[in-house]
Amino acid sequence: MCHYCGCRDIPLIKEFIAEHERVTDAAGDALRALERGEPEQARALVDTMAAELATHWRGEEDGLFRAMRADPEYADYIAALEGEHRELAALLPALDLTDPADVRTFTEAVDELHRHIAKEEDGLFPASLTALSGEDWNTSMAAWRAAHPA
Repeated sequence: MCHYCGCRDIPLIKEFIAEHERVTDAAGDALRALERGEPEQARALVDTMAAELATHWRGEEDGLFRAMRADPEYADYIAALEGEHRELAALLPALDLTDPADVRTFTEAVDELHRHIAKEEDGLFPASLTALSGEDWNTSMAAWRAAHPA
């Protein structure tokens, strides 16, 4: 995880990173629940992940991603990230955590989620420092707020 460019000091990026941390904490807790033989607890944690990710993705995609996608240099990178969002969004509610095959699928998905987060935190977020204007940041923050009305 990058700690040198300063993007972590941007309020919106701080919010995205905090959401990443909550999701990966829930994922780790779900994996540990599965190791203890508690699929019901794991299911509740996966549902928590899915809910957190839904608002997180809406805030990213409607704001920061939309602003950065306007630059052709980032369009394909962002399209790939959004594709990963769709795949995980479809996967999480469909998992049967009493099925060993689905438990393996979930474990692999958590590993992929960590790689996805690294693409954002080590690639896209630092790039946003130079790619976005002040107005882009304002629009991106407004989109995040709209996705998190509470």
